[in-house]
Amino acid sequence: MKRSLQAIITGTGFFFASCGAPSAQQNGTDSTAIDSTYGPVETKKPNSDYKPAFPGQTRINGVKTKTPFEATVLSDKLENPWGITPLPDGRLLITEKKGVMRIATATGQLSEPITGLPKVNADGQGGLLGVRVDPDFNKNRTVYWVFSEPLPEGNLTAVAKGKLSADERTIEGAAVIYRATPAYKGTLHYGGRIVFDKDGNLVISTGERSDLTTRPQAQSLNSGLGKVIRITKEGKPAAGNPFEGKADARPEIYSYGHRNVQGLAFNPETGDLWETEFGPRGGDELNRIQPGKNYGWPTITYGIEYKGDKVGEGIQQKEGLEQPVYYWDPVLSPSGIVFYSGKGIPEWKNNLFVCGLSSIHIARLVIENNKVVGEEMLLNSEEQRFRDITEGNDGVLYAVTDNGRLYSIHKK
Repeated sequence: MKRSLQAIITGTGFFFASCGAPSAQQNGTDSTAIDSTYGPVETKKPNSDYKPAFPGQTRINGVKTKTPFEATVLSDKLENPWGITPLPDGRLLITEKKGVMRIATATGQLSEPITGLPKVNADGQGGLLGVRVDPDFNKNRTVYWVFSEPLPEGNLTAVAKGKLSADERTIEGAAVIYRATPAYKGTLHYGGRIVFDKDGNLVISTGERSDLTTRPQAQSLNSGLGKVIRITKEGKPAAGNPFEGKADARPEIYSYGHRNVQGLAFNPETGDLWETEFGPRGGDELNRIQPGKNYGWPTITYGIEYKGDKVGEGIQQKEGLEQPVYYWDPVLSPSGIVFYSGKGIPEWKNNLFVCGLSSIHIARLVIENNKVVGEEMLLNSEEQRFRDITEGNDGVLYAVTDNGRLYSIHKK
């Protein structure tokens, strides 16, 4: 299935009309539209009366893309895709939650399932998760991925690697290189994203496994739960990590105090690592990750429990705990993220694109001096749970959704 969509135009047109924008500005593909700023894209009542720590930390003014662009559904035949990453030849490697990978062409043709991976527990939020190929893939054909590994003592977030066979039908020599222990008999909050840093190390996100019994481990430096992890390609702690050589701290930990990180990306302009993580009811966060810092969960949060009561002491600020650069209430449910190069649409250069699940849209964030200065909703009329997004070698954004769609987002 392949169809060109006017949904972006329709969706953004509705938003701008609802915010009282001039009618001449409603066409989101009007390249002659003047540069203007609109009210916040979120107009629903927040879940709490918590106040932001600084102006612009939430509900920043809206912006609108002037460049004519469109989205195309390249395929709707994927099964619960979770991760997507480009191959050197321009095709896309995609994970499916049940435990296989697929390769998609830029026109949406899908390969047969790639097998040979370790068993996953696909219950709940588990399964085959984030994926990346080695920077030297053309030479070694090595693939790295994150998955929920079932063990006798419970499930955990694991990292594995293997070689894509010449016929692209299987992963050869698959081996687990890292496990975020302890295991837990639950099926929620695995984190699961994976990226390479400039030194060729792997940066991994883990969740705190959701339950009240595991939640405090996000604050523990002797636990792999609720962390951003930095390891070598062999799964060893990367040199120069902030807790290297410190007693009672795991040397692979890069940052801690996280709830459930499903977005990781490096800003190509600054080299900084950014993440998105789920809050509870409200309080989804965008953070700029600095080594050794504590990002607060569950001590501070802008969200409340799902049943409506406060989390812990119900505080949002505490000395020594990092504030999010930006937060959402109601939630965006942020999953995969990517900074865009501007190759295809120059006005999007270095903007951050955030997949929204329950919010059923992709958020475009304009970031200046490490602050969000504008936000735009994209593809909201598609009513899709956007799970992951990447930039292809062709300067096109590619996104996958929970119900099996592969989108391209590109200049008209």
